[in-house]
Amino acid sequence: MAKGRTKSSRRKAATATRRASAKRAPSRRGKARTSRTPAARRKRRLSPGVTVMRRPHKRRRPLSLDDRMLTWALDQVARSGLPLALSDVRGGPSRRSIAARYDAATTSPDNARHWSMADGLSADAAASHAVRQVLRNRARYEVANNSYARGIINTLADDTIGTGPRLRLDTGDETVNQLVERTWRAWTREVGLADHLRLMRKAKATEGEAFAALITNEALRHAVKMDLMPLEADQVTSPEGQAAADNIDGVLLDQWGRPKAYQVLRTHPGSQAAALHEYSLVAAESMIHWFRPDRPGQHRGLPELMPSLGLFAQLRRYTLAVADAAEAAADFAIVLYTDHPADDECDYIKSLDQVDLERGLMTTMPEGWKPEQIKGEQPTTTFEMFVRALLREIARCIGMPYCIAAGDSSGYNFASGRLDHKTYYKGIRIEQEHIERVVLDRILVAWLREAALAGLVPASLAAAALPEHQWFWDGDEHVDPVKESVAITELMAHGASGLPEVFAGFGQDWRVEMQRNAEALGITLPEYQALLRQKLFGSASAESSERARRLADRDEPPAEKPAEETPATRRTSRTRSKKEAVHA
Repeated sequence: MAKGRTKSSRRKAATATRRASAKRAPSRRGKARTSRTPAARRKRRLSPGVTVMRRPHKRRRPLSLDDRMLTWALDQVARSGLPLALSDVRGGPSRRSIAARYDAATTSPDNARHWSMADGLSADAAASHAVRQVLRNRARYEVANNSYARGIINTLADDTIGTGPRLRLDTGDETVNQLVERTWRAWTREVGLADHLRLMRKAKATEGEAFAALITNEALRHAVKMDLMPLEADQVTSPEGQAAADNIDGVLLDQWGRPKAYQVLRTHPGSQAAALHEYSLVAAESMIHWFRPDRPGQHRGLPELMPSLGLFAQLRRYTLAVADAAEAAADFAIVLYTDHPADDECDYIKSLDQVDLERGLMTTMPEGWKPEQIKGEQPTTTFEMFVRALLREIARCIGMPYCIAAGDSSGYNFASGRLDHKTYYKGIRIEQEHIERVVLDRILVAWLREAALAGLVPASLAAAALPEHQWFWDGDEHVDPVKESVAITELMAHGASGLPEVFAGFGQDWRVEMQRNAEALGITLPEYQALLRQKLFGSASAESSERARRLADRDEPPAEKPAEETPATRRTSRTRSKKEAVHA
């Protein structure tokens, strides 16, 4: 028993020793352990019994080979001090990037169907021959059968082209200017240039692009035999039907991607005698190609009505459905019904039987039957609101306000109407500037060359670069002419505007119009200008004009205006007088 007690005591002592050592030196997995840094050792030597505790930490995952290589590379870059990017070290972007995203770039079950047709095709690949043909056919069909679509296209062409552009030349010689302008005006009337431009504007909106070839027409009664022949976009296509890098469906490109020639079928592909393999090669100098590119690298146009084609179809279907429902309800004048059961004793009437009613007729009903008239539920009170909403969305793709697209300004006041028209006519001016560069200037260059060969204009105009010129278009009419005239007068009186800007706003040349007004009043142009100055600037203008006239008659330079007397000038004058008195 004594021996057993000794062993038990020994075991208890060993257990106590282990517990004491465990308290003095906790394991790595414990919540705290003694710091083994040199600073901690020094501190422990200076202050026995004081230990430095560290926060618990999780066990780190071993680094992979890629992570170790990346760490080593970044350490080398940091030591070298070179301005290297992370992509230079690893040969690409970092695998460890910031966790961020765009909501529009995510794909979910809710939006997958909506974005299923999105692609990354190029501009020419997206506007392929087949795609443009389908869009052209649908746009033409809608314009031909939808009154709103037809009205929008016609209004757009009329507002853009109007009665046609007018040329104003500035060669420095007024005689030459008037000669060229008069000859040009006669030629444009002979070929119907304004009609061709309106037709091309409609084609651009419906088909997406407008073509016109510069040809020679011997049937013209003018000495210049050059004529303009509009072409449909279907006729400008590649007869082989094979796409190539330098042939975009009939548009042949040079090494810089600019058109150098066009393949034009001799007959329309939709005609009965179509010859799809017979075509003519027209040089780019003799072809007008007018379209609006929406993407870089685009060489063929898409219809401007393309975003609204589905809306036009929806508007027509809804209108026809409402009309059919209202008409069906109106067709049934009276419907007979009974509340009696089938086995009840009441008069028998054949189902779906029809009885014609006469005006002013009094009649009796069968026993047990009651008359009822079907209530017309269509059109509803929201029908007009729905149509207005659709028309606003349709007209927005071409920058046209609702009041012009629908021909209805009943819900507008003066201010809102002016704001909508301002945006619309700003787009019209931009379109007119595009016409001047793409269509009119090119026609003018070719016309000057032909007119010089015919001896109608000086040969120097055809040999040199295009002379300074300006195109005038029809101006838009103001809703309130009185307010407009007052505003113009105030702007001119304060120098914020001038006669050239005012007349240009009405589509007129100020030199020509002022000369005409002076001749109509029976006075000279200087007298007419003096009257305008008197009207704008009042008596100050009259005094300055009279003084300038007297100086011009005497051929003397104008006298300098004496400087205003100040205290300093008065002191200088008194000092000068005293000096003169002393000398005297």
